[in-house]
Amino acid sequence: MKIEIIPCLNDNYSYLIYDENSNTVAIIDPSEFFACDKIINQNYNKLDFIFNTHHHYDHVGGNKDLKIKYNSIVVGFEEDKNRIPGIDKVLKDKQVFKIGDLSFTTIFVPGHTSGHIAFYSEKEKVIFTGDTLFSLGCGRVFEGTYKQMFNSLNKLKNLPKDTRIYCGHEYTYNNLEFCMKFNPNNIFLKSKKDAIELNLKNKKPTIPSTIGDEIKTNIFFRFNDPDVKKAINSKNSSELEIFTKLRDLKDNF
Repeated sequence: MKIEIIPCLNDNYSYLIYDENSNTVAIIDPSEFFACDKIINQNYNKLDFIFNTHHHYDHVGGNKDLKIKYNSIVVGFEEDKNRIPGIDKVLKDKQVFKIGDLSFTTIFVPGHTSGHIAFYSEKEKVIFTGDTLFSLGCGRVFEGTYKQMFNSLNKLKNLPKDTRIYCGHEYTYNNLEFCMKFNPNNIFLKSKKDAIELNLKNKKPTIPSTIGDEIKTNIFFRFNDPDVKKAINSKNSSELEIFTKLRDLKDNF
């Protein structure tokens, strides 16, 4: 599987997937037409599928024009079938589907929105997490509940540690600053900071991360860390209470 990262809008990422064996091309969350079309037209001149993690405009903004130009099939989650532009095929939770010869599973991860999903390929060790899980962070809770987002993050946390994470935005540096403020003694964060700064200096994405790396560094995976509990004065709180407090703090960071 070949994955191309397409920077879109101010800080979005869309992802082009190419299965060489079947000559199948798909895109995940096309934020805008022109940036995506430039890569598609330049390298493939076809687009078989458009997959959306959720209905927000900065993830579906290119759907209609790409579908018109390439006669693509638009795919999304059943709970978002009335909110995803041009949708043709509806997926269910835990449904297995294919992009050419590549197999993916739908994982329902509500919280950011009520119909948010992630696309996971166990064989390729890849997951596209949209706005649920970021490098060193997680999405805001808009339509769902804190408990839903907490449970969604735990679903992703339990995936194999070598699973590569392709998320919806380049928020990594801001997330890093937040993690370092409330998990200040985390030695893995300090070493990751150098790599992040180097990538950004060279105008390269900080993506992908991995589940294993996020377990070591992402504060939204580290509810039992005494350092985190102390920093937010929540030594005797439940994991859900700690997540809720951290998410509220991040909203105002």
